[in-house]
Amino acid sequence: MPCKSLKAFCEKAKQENCFFWQAVRNDDCEENGYSQYEAEQKMAALWKTMIATVDDYNPSEFSASGLSGTDGARFERYANAGRSVCGHLLSRMIATALKTAESNACMKRIVAAPTAGSCGVLPSVLIPLYRNGMADSESCLHALFTAAGIGKIIALNASISGAEGGCQAEIGAASAMAAGALVELRNGSAEQIVTAAGFALQNLLGLVCDPVAGLVEVPCVKRNVIGCANAVTAADMALAGIRARIPADEVISAMAAVGKSMSSDLRETGKGGLAATATARSLCQK
Repeated sequence: MPCKSLKAFCEKAKQENCFFWQAVRNDDCEENGYSQYEAEQKMAALWKTMIATVDDYNPSEFSASGLSGTDGARFERYANAGRSVCGHLLSRMIATALKTAESNACMKRIVAAPTAGSCGVLPSVLIPLYRNGMADSESCLHALFTAAGIGKIIALNASISGAEGGCQAEIGAASAMAAGALVELRNGSAEQIVTAAGFALQNLLGLVCDPVAGLVEVPCVKRNVIGCANAVTAADMALAGIRARIPADEVISAMAAVGKSMSSDLRETGKGGLAATATARSLCQK
């Protein structure tokens, strides 16, 4: 039977005496009829696309609306000048998140992880580690399987759609996926992976979806950065041995309940939150 909870993935890893990422891969193969080789090749293609998205970023290009673009390059210049308070690695993560999300707004090829609006979170925590020699391609693929397993459970038991559950279902889910991926990269246990995912998701519980002018640009692009930073702190807390008071699967259930209780104005309709401000209405008219 396919795993339907994060706890089930932990139990599968224990029963099969394997890592969390292997439990996810094996579950995927069993559910969809893939061979392990096929599953790994599919994931490798996604990893290559993530890297290509960042490499193909145009530092001078704006989206068709003019609301997004150039900020990834702007932050990179700022960080390269040694002015960032975040330090080298987190600064690279922030720049990567902005570049990927802006590429989405400019209609370039991205990997929905789990959605287009949250596409910058997962690559932003993996690619800088890879580029800085802190992770190799193989370990990044393992991290992607871990992230995929977390995303699957959130989609199954709650939602990954802003229209259904608010931005907690998009940036929140992406941040949980990225947090678990980071713990995998740092050789954390299955329990720590799940703990990190739960921390990341609960930190963004209740986040609304309020796209200005109905476009996945403002505040979406900048929220990719928040999802990235949140993932890093959640992973570090879990790796430090800090334990969750609320199990991750229950956090997912809470997220589903919060999403259902949200006003439709706060679920991608562009009628509430930041989208309802005077400035946003003016931008929409333009």
